[in-house]
Amino acid sequence: MSAPKIIVHGSGDELQEGDEDHHPDVEAGDSGGTTTTSSTQVAAPGRERLVSLDVFRGITVALMIIVDDIGGLIPKISHSPWDGATLADFVFPFFLFVVGISLAYAYKRVSNRVSATKKVVLRAANLFLLGLLLQGGFFHNIHDLTYGVDIGKIRLMGVLQRIAMAYLVVALCEIWLRGGREGGIGSGYTIIRKYRCQLLVGLVLTAIYTVILYGLPVPDWVYDVTSSDSTMKHFVVKCGVRGHTGPGCNAVGMIDRSIFGIQHLYTRPVYLKTEWCSIDSPNNGPLPSYAAPWCEAPFDPEGLLSSLMAIVTCLVGLQFGHVIIHFKGHDERMVRWSLSALILLALGFSLDLFGLRMNKSLYSLSYTCVTSGTAGLFFAGIYLLVDVYGYKRPVLPMELMGKHALMIFVLVACNVAPILLQGFYWRVPNNNLLKLIGRGD
Repeated sequence: MSAPKIIVHGSGDELQEGDEDHHPDVEAGDSGGTTTTSSTQVAAPGRERLVSLDVFRGITVALMIIVDDIGGLIPKISHSPWDGATLADFVFPFFLFVVGISLAYAYKRVSNRVSATKKVVLRAANLFLLGLLLQGGFFHNIHDLTYGVDIGKIRLMGVLQRIAMAYLVVALCEIWLRGGREGGIGSGYTIIRKYRCQLLVGLVLTAIYTVILYGLPVPDWVYDVTSSDSTMKHFVVKCGVRGHTGPGCNAVGMIDRSIFGIQHLYTRPVYLKTEWCSIDSPNNGPLPSYAAPWCEAPFDPEGLLSSLMAIVTCLVGLQFGHVIIHFKGHDERMVRWSLSALILLALGFSLDLFGLRMNKSLYSLSYTCVTSGTAGLFFAGIYLLVDVYGYKRPVLPMELMGKHALMIFVLVACNVAPILLQGFYWRVPNNNLLKLIGRGD
């Protein structure tokens, strides 16, 4: 019996990427000579939407909101102070993973590569500029009623900027670096052969990151901080090491300081919660008397070097998306996704065990493998429940959130909604709607 087909829909949202000019209703498995295989899974007949992709994205958005709002109260789910991974540390890789999956069918058919490339570059630029506006410092925190940013101190990197970079590289890989119509995709070997150039890009990026992180010497460096009483404090961070992965002397931070300048980095890094920088660790707290000299230094968790591994996460998602394109049977998809995810998890935990610790701020190789493998298993589970067994009604709220992921991110994660609420007040600015619901001063 021929397996039922599933229709996957693209979207114009960069957090739920698709391309309306490249056949947004793409029939999974209908890709230049793909092999029709039998499936023992039972699913609703006919043409259906791949709901699991929106649900996966919606759950990721919900997790983002939960860890942002509750993480301060429950350190176990908040971002890890440095090494290790908590629930919050899986949110961003999940976004990158789902962008990769979406790109696989968004650019399944590309009639004009040059035109598609122009659109990719334009979309990436728009997303990068949006991130620069939202996370560069123009919108201050919810307790500050002033707006504007000093260009000399604007933060250049951020979540949307990193997504834009990953989207740009991976979309170009999908447009330009895939094999021709070589016949049926009936095995793991043939699909690897078809996308071998994309896999090579991932290996090269990983090699570059690893060589720089562990091979580039980090010299001593200095910085100045203006305290609350307007006094200037001068710090000297002694390094002179190679391959160090601690907060103060790693190559990731050194490259950002050298290229962007320390004044353009994130000023509240997660390592402020470490025992070296907080008497209330793993919570934020006052600096201890023995605080490390780098504690008050800016550090960008979305830095330039670590973005190489973020691109790799997106490339992994792209390969998972290729399974949707080339294999029709539910059982085939589940087996290939599960096997790939388990291999990534085993590799990631092995690397962590042997000293290459999971670290979100550095976006380490073990962190990349574990988060990508977890995303793969999570997506496979959602696909099984939603698109195979048809449990769609219970996850309808998550599906709706997934369809509007970028808007929710802008309004909630970037504090745009609270800032808008502050614009309505009674007599004095502090008597605003935000204060009424217990979020203001």
